[in-house]
Amino acid sequence: MPRNSLRHHLYVIIFGTHTKAGRAFDIALIVAIIASLLVLILESLPNVMSRWSQELRYIEYSFTALFTIEYLLRLYCSPKPKSYATSFYGVVDLLAILPTYLALIFPGASFMGVIRLLRVMRIFRVLKLVRYLQDSNILLRSLLMARRKILIFFSTVGILVTIFGALIFVIEGPDNGFTSIPKSIYWAIVTITTVGYGDMVPQTHIGKAIASLTMLLGYSILAVPTGIITAELSNEMNAHKELVKCPNCNRSGHDSDAMHCKHCGSELADPDLRVVRQDEDLKP
Repeated sequence: MPRNSLRHHLYVIIFGTHTKAGRAFDIALIVAIIASLLVLILESLPNVMSRWSQELRYIEYSFTALFTIEYLLRLYCSPKPKSYATSFYGVVDLLAILPTYLALIFPGASFMGVIRLLRVMRIFRVLKLVRYLQDSNILLRSLLMARRKILIFFSTVGILVTIFGALIFVIEGPDNGFTSIPKSIYWAIVTITTVGYGDMVPQTHIGKAIASLTMLLGYSILAVPTGIITAELSNEMNAHKELVKCPNCNRSGHDSDAMHCKHCGSELADPDLRVVRQDEDLKP
């Protein structure tokens, strides 16, 4: 787009943070997001709504109109509107304004506007906290790498709770509160996660033995996903260290925030410059 055009100036202000106008816009946006969340919280208080319901509703409509205009401006000035609309921030920006409109059809849907809190993540860009973004990307990649193992784990847990639920239903029966297999599966999930609400309790000796086995199994099961994610996180951090190489001795293995080579003492690249920008909507 031409650099002197209105679209380019809007793009620099709305998507960029390297100018004073861009930083001021993002900071003002974050303040507006937090203020709109406070309004949503106040709307959930009966004593406040009894006195200020009309005023709070008008304020909420004003914030929604503001965020709608902002979303349309982002689509207008973005070099790749489709890429922005389908990006993480684009989807969150859209979901942030939909609840108020849905509330016109489904009362109470406006409280789903709390999803706007995700938009505050832009503060990492505004305050140049790219190192935190780098750490969050490592964690996200670790979770993605472990997704198949976690899926297999949860599938196994699903099979176990179904078996234990059906077993406790047969043994205890409706007389002891286990009126159906789905309700018994709910009891198995609550028990295996060591929550134990106590709304359904086995009364027979065999039922108590099964409950004891389920609880003991729950403690061992809780450790499995932790180990999977920890292993993937360790692999991802080690792989990331290999990317930070010394320009003098060309050796790797440095921490992500290291300023000097631990082998020869030479200065490394600025940690902020090592971050690979992930958001396609930020690219000019």
